[in-house]
Amino acid sequence: MATLLVELLTEELPPKVLKKLGAAFGKGIVAQLTADNLVSETSDFAIFATPRRLAVTIDNVYDKSPEEIVNQRLMPKHVGFSQDGTPSDALIKKLKSIGLDASHAEKTETKTDGKLEFIFIRQNKEGITITEGLQKALDLSIANLPIPKVMTYQPQDSLESVSFVRPAHGLIAIHGDDVVHVRALGLDSGNRTLGHRFQSQGMITIKNAAEYEITMETEGHIIPSYEKRKSNIQNQLQNESSKLDLILLDDEALLDEVTALVESPKVYQAQFDKEFLSIPEECLILTMKTNQKYFPLFRRAGKLAEKFLLVSNMDLDDPSHIIEGNEKVVRPRLADAKFFYQGDMNTPLKELAEKLKNVVYHNKLGTQHDRVIRLGKLSKRIGEQMGADLGNVTRAAELCKADLLSGMVGEFPELQGTMGKYYGVAQGESEEVSTALEQHYRPRFANDLIPNGLVSISLALADKLEIVTGMFGLELAPTGEKDPYALRRHAIGISRILAESSIKLNLNLLVSLAAESFPQDLELKLNEIKIKTFIIDRFKGYLKEKGFSIDKIEAVLATDSDRLHLAIPRLVALSNFLQTDDAQALSNANKRIRNILKKNSSSKQCQISKDLFTTDEESTLHNKIQSLSPVVSQAIDEGRYSDALRDLASARGATDNFFENVMVMSDDPIERANRLALLSELFVLLNCVGDLSEISISTTS
Repeated sequence: MATLLVELLTEELPPKVLKKLGAAFGKGIVAQLTADNLVSETSDFAIFATPRRLAVTIDNVYDKSPEEIVNQRLMPKHVGFSQDGTPSDALIKKLKSIGLDASHAEKTETKTDGKLEFIFIRQNKEGITITEGLQKALDLSIANLPIPKVMTYQPQDSLESVSFVRPAHGLIAIHGDDVVHVRALGLDSGNRTLGHRFQSQGMITIKNAAEYEITMETEGHIIPSYEKRKSNIQNQLQNESSKLDLILLDDEALLDEVTALVESPKVYQAQFDKEFLSIPEECLILTMKTNQKYFPLFRRAGKLAEKFLLVSNMDLDDPSHIIEGNEKVVRPRLADAKFFYQGDMNTPLKELAEKLKNVVYHNKLGTQHDRVIRLGKLSKRIGEQMGADLGNVTRAAELCKADLLSGMVGEFPELQGTMGKYYGVAQGESEEVSTALEQHYRPRFANDLIPNGLVSISLALADKLEIVTGMFGLELAPTGEKDPYALRRHAIGISRILAESSIKLNLNLLVSLAAESFPQDLELKLNEIKIKTFIIDRFKGYLKEKGFSIDKIEAVLATDSDRLHLAIPRLVALSNFLQTDDAQALSNANKRIRNILKKNSSSKQCQISKDLFTTDEESTLHNKIQSLSPVVSQAIDEGRYSDALRDLASARGATDNFFENVMVMSDDPIERANRLALLSELFVLLNCVGDLSEISISTTS
């Protein structure tokens, strides 16, 4: 056994998928070698990924897999042998196909496999060499890489064309000290590679596979491990920001991208002119991060500083030309941002909003201006339900998409809404209106804040409901993984706003209002039930991510799926109730009642008559229901769900006695109908917080 190294040297790989490519390349090779028994049970592996290479080292790899005994199933016994035990022609033919003659029929054995007896034969399977196994593993791993788009090219000194994410220039395959002769992407394997483009000289020979990482670090002047390189950058960023007494905000996505852009990271301090701090800091931050991959720094008060950190691929004693070069590059970028901002400030939002008449929203739903009109009507009706300032709601809706035509948003679409707020404040709009211009896009992503304030909430709900309803009306609901209009994200946004804010709105009513906001001449195929179900399904996923089990979620939503703001308080109360001894008994009783009522759903419903009671248990249960109903109703109205469930638990004794001593399905149809009516009333009462029959209660609940 020895350590195996495989490295593929390439042109610069796409940074946003480098980490995924490295993991897929390394794990693919490990998995196939393991399947071929070339990897010891005690072995470990390390994955390496830099902008110019994908590599993996695996220790304790055999030069040849061990011989093994396999028990091969051939065919059913009744097919392979006649009644007198003579092997059939089919069996002899099968044996020949695997390199055995007819004499081996006597060496077979029969075993029951399922309902039939099958013929098996034991064979010694010879192991495969590391060369055979690695060639197979390399081919499969490369073929299965998650490459977004391949390039087809001709390797140097070759007439064959190959396809890969970027041109490959070198292939290393070493087992211990020995080269494993394999071929991939038109390249023959060897033991030589290249280090850093500028700080390493000539070809580097890897003498032993186990020395790969240390050799690349010392002779190649690179850090081949993605995670080690990322940690190195992170530590440097923290150290440099501490020296400046400035704050570095976490940005995992930017850190990952920069890690995939450099092989020998070195962090340097740089700065831009303070004059640019006069424009909104979001513009500067986005310019630095998106275009230049710089890390912005902030003062203790939270304001953006003119200092920033850059990650270079060169570690130099005198980095002045690198720092000066980057400062020269960022200046025109920031100047562009300043130019766009100042130009936008001179154009009223109202004027931009009028130009939306020339911007198509959807060819069947009209222009962005048409959409703004719908948002105005819908947000106003939602605002009426909450008591929002309808004048501000109308004004915010009128201007909410105006910044889409601003120069800054044209350059940086991510700033839509953000720039609307800045322009609104600068042009004298009220604080409520300006805030709504930004917040109506919230939540934009998982864990994003929801809008606050009645005007912002009215417009945010209208914005999301309009697009979900409109696209469903055009029969463009998401299918599979495809969701081009981000309808799932909008549905989650609706759910979160309704569940997390202090407002009390009815989802069923909101969907109806959204449907009514579309003119009839659009001839949309609106199905409000489908739209509501779509939103509720996303809400279930949201609740599941918050740690609630699906049976509890179904129980609560089965009782009330219109008032989403009540779902989480009910779930918390229900979870606590399930820890009590009464929970199991009431759940069982509830399931029993549901089954009885379900089987007799065709029976004619009647009013409960106390005169028809023939047992004390019926009267006791009826009295208990009558006394509990107002108490439980009041607790629910006041949001005291734990109290309501505790009160319901007091019905356990009367319920148990009823089932123990009363025959519900009486031979007398009138008596039977009366008892079914009693159970129906009890069922409604027991499920006023959540449908207990939906819940699976374990003994540890």
